[in-house]
Amino acid sequence: MLNSLAAAPLVASQPIFAFADREKKGFKVTVGEGRYHGPIQLKGVNANILAVKVSGKDTNGDLAIFEQTSLSPGRGTPMHVHPYQDEVFTVIDGEYAFQIGDDKYRLKTGETIFLPRQVPHSWIQLSERGKMMVTMQPAGKLEDFFVAMAALKAPPTAAEMAAIFAQNDMKVVGPPMTPD
Repeated sequence: MLNSLAAAPLVASQPIFAFADREKKGFKVTVGEGRYHGPIQLKGVNANILAVKVSGKDTNGDLAIFEQTSLSPGRGTPMHVHPYQDEVFTVIDGEYAFQIGDDKYRLKTGETIFLPRQVPHSWIQLSERGKMMVTMQPAGKLEDFFVAMAALKAPPTAAEMAAIFAQNDMKVVGPPMTPD
């Protein structure tokens, strides 16, 4: 009995990740291009261009990284929640406002913000143009969301938008931010 208890911490401390299906080779993604999709032009939330730099397909769903070229001054996302993913934004160029719960922040070039899972958040582009790197951990379905938004023939209604969010494990909980 004592021997089995002594071994328990060793078993509990072993990694439980399954890396067997991962590619054992690094890769490079060219500027302005995406890993599995060309640049993705969004419709609806905003008209920004997304490039998937690291796909959840590359990491067994552990991580995804997106480059966003912002072409929609005064627009952003509705207040929404990711129940399963943390999100990190790094502003490469431009200025943005973020709301996380009741807290509001302004970010400029070079600044980073962390948005924890299960906390309502939104952001809005303040500058004429901008660029951000967006990291999701775990990857979730955000890549699928971007592909669905790009495939739309016309901007979605609020109900259609909420349905697309829900299909991709996000929930719209309020309207978009307004520039203050």
